[in-house]
Amino acid sequence: MAARGREGNRPGFRYLDPPMSPLLVLIVAVLATTYAGPIVRFAAAPALAIAFWRLCLVLPVTGALAWGEGRRERSAPLSFVLMSCSGLLLAIHFWSWIASLRFTTVASSVVLVSLKPVFAWGIAAAWLGERPPRTEAWGIVLAVIGASLIGLGDAQLSLGALGGDALAIVGAVTGAGYYVIGRRVRQTVGVWRYATAVYTVAAAALACLAIVRRAPLTGFAGRDWAVFGAMAAGPMLIGHTGMNYALRHFRATTVNVAALGEPVGATILAWLIPAIHETPTWMALVGAILVLAGIAFSLTASGRKPGPSARGFREGGSR
Repeated sequence: MAARGREGNRPGFRYLDPPMSPLLVLIVAVLATTYAGPIVRFAAAPALAIAFWRLCLVLPVTGALAWGEGRRERSAPLSFVLMSCSGLLLAIHFWSWIASLRFTTVASSVVLVSLKPVFAWGIAAAWLGERPPRTEAWGIVLAVIGASLIGLGDAQLSLGALGGDALAIVGAVTGAGYYVIGRRVRQTVGVWRYATAVYTVAAAALACLAIVRRAPLTGFAGRDWAVFGAMAAGPMLIGHTGMNYALRHFRATTVNVAALGEPVGATILAWLIPAIHETPTWMALVGAILVLAGIAFSLTASGRKPGPSARGFREGGSR
């Protein structure tokens, strides 16, 4: 029997997620992430500081909500281990992605990070035994091809750009692992407790890395703090937490392919914002259309998943 069934039969156990439409939450979450790439360009603070503060500034909100949620919910020790691993992966994901924006364009960076569905597909299949159906798989392929066209239309051939691209790929791999773990843990842990635990571990890891690298975490200008706040309010609190909410209802691959809407929105914003003004090519526009078509196709084919049935959940479920 799946993990959800076991936990659901326990006396006094119940899921404490807010009663919201998973599809609507996922759409809003993706929209909230679209301005993360462009807005980072306005910060002079180092990548570690940006990643650290976007996490820290949401913790008072998620922590307060998790407190009420946690009084009535129990988690197995394995869940805490997995949440710690998820937090470490999230820390690497944020640092590598934000650092990549210093060396390559917004479109290239966000697109390469958005290859997460490909990596999530492999990780989820190997660990959770969870694979997308054929029709959704074609939607993923279509969206990834479209995202690649956006990147090719904005390609740079300098050594610096290649370094930024490599950092973005690291962000894609670690981001995929973060979402797959979230898919596993969110079946038995409420969204606010999960988000608070993961964000806390990620912030602590980034603080330790900042100490080792002697990177400053304070003493920034007002514009930097405005960027920190904007990153925390939209892409973090609404974006990442919304996707974590959706992970209980959709496969990790489905959530990741929906997130491919981010480079489309980021490319449009990078074009419209005068201070950046990265004009998309015709190839990028075609890619954007393919991405949106692939997302629609994938979400339609996927449908809502009420609970886990993959062997990975059965083997690793709470007891």
